[in-house]
Amino acid sequence: MNGSAHICVSRHGETDWNIAGILQGWTDVLLNDLGRQQAHELAAAVACCRISRVYSSPLRRALETAEIISGKLRLGPPVSHEGLKERNFGVIQGMPKAELSPAFLEQIVKRNPACFFDHGETMEGFASRVLDAIAGIAKDHSGERVLVITHGWVMDVITRHILNLPPSAILNMKRKNGECLSLAATEHSIRLQSAEGSLPGFGACSCSEKQQRILCG
Repeated sequence: MNGSAHICVSRHGETDWNIAGILQGWTDVLLNDLGRQQAHELAAAVACCRISRVYSSPLRRALETAEIISGKLRLGPPVSHEGLKERNFGVIQGMPKAELSPAFLEQIVKRNPACFFDHGETMEGFASRVLDAIAGIAKDHSGERVLVITHGWVMDVITRHILNLPPSAILNMKRKNGECLSLAATEHSIRLQSAEGSLPGFGACSCSEKQQRILCG
């Protein structure tokens, strides 16, 4: 098949650490009951989209979400892709946000990509691997419809890219568990799926009204 890959990128289902305000990063945390329910709901939302493959971050909260969806859609096991992992937050992974210094906590709450994480990933390295992963998936699935299960900071990278914002831009928004972003992508281009070409279930959004007009048509 030729043309762009249609990629629905979604944040994984909820975990208990999401509720407790603990920074997860590369720490493996399972879904909670609501997270599993959100995975089933997302599977129902995209059931009519003729998805050919499901990709996932290898972290358990994403992979479990993807496994539930793949099973419901009767697809093969999801493809685990290292490039879709959450940003490595270094030494603060597993730490409750309440234990951070007020100044650093403010930057975390803002999801400031320029935050420095001791023994973690740089902003540049993180953004590069995320966009390379999406481009690689698009190359391998030209003309197909693919679901990608990943993480909040990963979706921030993609959002900045499609809005032509600098990698250091603060978005003043946070993707909810199970929230989706619909892309049309090739090996060389990643852009927002147009409203006319968007797929059923590809693009549920809880952005502000202004952001919703930009991101979801």
